[in-house]
Amino acid sequence: MKGTLYLIPSPIGDIAIDNTIPKGTLDILLNLKHFVVEELRTVRRYLSKAGLKGNIESLELYLLNEHSNEQEIESYLSILLSGVSMGMISEAGLPAVADPGAKLVALAHKNSIDVVPLVGPSSLMLALMASGKNGQNFAFVGYLPIKIEERRSKIRELEKLSLRTAQSQIIIETPYRNDALMADFLQTCSKDTLLTVATNITTPDSFIKTRTISQWKRAKPELNKKPTVFIL
Repeated sequence: MKGTLYLIPSPIGDIAIDNTIPKGTLDILLNLKHFVVEELRTVRRYLSKAGLKGNIESLELYLLNEHSNEQEIESYLSILLSGVSMGMISEAGLPAVADPGAKLVALAHKNSIDVVPLVGPSSLMLALMASGKNGQNFAFVGYLPIKIEERRSKIRELEKLSLRTAQSQIIIETPYRNDALMADFLQTCSKDTLLTVATNITTPDSFIKTRTISQWKRAKPELNKKPTVFIL
């Protein structure tokens, strides 16, 4: 018998667990002893709030982030192959989406291990829902290039694609680079292009607005270090 890999969403804001994580997901989480996680401190806090406070030290936590090598990831696979079920938890939102955990999920499929996605919040879909943009034709672009000229070139390409195909372009960035990305949108895009900015989704100070570039130039938001989704 092989174990099962459960993909466990985590809150995307500092709010009560039961605001975004349903009971069914928590019930499975509470019955697992092994977790593959992106960030140890974040997941310990999450597991404590989820009902495992006082029992964290009895759990096995395995780190899987952008620095993990193939050998480490294969060692986690061996645990599943031995018959032990595991939960995968990213730093926020859905695991294996714009997340290095996808490598373990791919290995699980190659080795006929059941992968079970559990219900929880997705900042990408929540932002799209609230944007007023095309929800039938959209693409998750992920992170844009770090170099300024390459990033601006990519923005121009996505703007043209969106205009030509009516396809919503969903973009994310490392929170401390949000302001730089916003500046690039304002510098690069046409004044009539619509841009959605969705920040701190699910929290009391959530901010989700769709405005033209011209409007954003008159009221530029402060986005530094705030989890944000952009949609062109």
